[in-house]
Parts: sequence; structure tokens; C-alpha cells
Amino acid sequence: MNIRFSVVLSWGAVLLMACVPLLAHHGTGVSYDASRAYTVKATVTEFRYANPHPQLYFDVKDDKGNVVRWSGEIAPNPAQLVQAGWGRKRSEAALPPGTEVTLTIAPSFAGTPVALVNKIVNAQGETILGTVGLPAPATEGAGGRGDTPGGKDKDK
Repeated sequence: MNIRFSVVLSWGAVLLMACVPLLAHHGTGVSYDASRAYTVKATVTEFRYANPHPQLYFDVKDDKGNVVRWSGEIAPNPAQLVQAGWGRKRSEAALPPGTEVTLTIAPSFAGTPVALVNKIVNAQGETILGTVGLPAPATEGAGGRGDTPGGKDKDK
């Protein structure tokens, strides 16, 4: 009985050690309140195409006309964005500082001006990034999925 208990305990410890790293990623559900998502008009101040998630910094005017500087996390990582045809050059060209955008954001649970950016729409009403950071579908004549003919980004 003693040996059997030791074997079960050992296997349990091995299983636990193997599973703990899977819980290490922060996950967006822990940081952001998707049930309170809303839309704001904003001005891009900076866009960082970086790991683990691209960051969008933007200014929003509050009800009193005061400018509030926000930080937003874009859910897919850069590798996923490139696979979907949304490379660094395309991102930086679409979101330079001063660009007026409409954002759908899920605010931080902490109540700070930090959010998950779910959707980005430019001043012409075109969706740049769709729900939960997925790139908008390419339109006809736009070179397929990417920035160049054939649909592959050359700017990885």
C-alpha cells in the first residue's frame, strides 16, 4: 500500500509540474472587462509593433474636454498579424501619430486608462482591425491578404 501511494503521489507531482507552465500566460480575461466594452473617438499618439502584443497609445477627450492618454493592447501577437497579412509596415502606415480613429475597447478591471483594443476604424469608416484584434479582410485589388502582390508581407 505504501509503494502504491508513493507512485500515485509521484505521478501527481509530475503532472502538476507539467501543467503549471500552461497557466503562466496572463490572458486577456484576467486584465480586461469585455462585458463593459465601448467605443471612443481617439487620436493615435504611438503604435508599437512588438512582442508579446502590439501596443496602441492614444488620446481620448473626456466629458469635460480634458485629454486622457490611454494605452491599448492588441490581442494577436505580431506573428499572428503577419500570417493574416498585417505586417509592421502596413501597421505603421495605417496608424501613424495624429491619425483619428474610432476604437472599440474593453477597459481594464483596475479602472486605469488601459484597455484591450477590440476594433480600430479609420476616419474613412474602414475597419483596420476587427473584433479582438483580428485584421480586417483585404479588399479586392489590395494585393490579397498582405501588402504586396501575392499576399505575403516583405517586411517581416
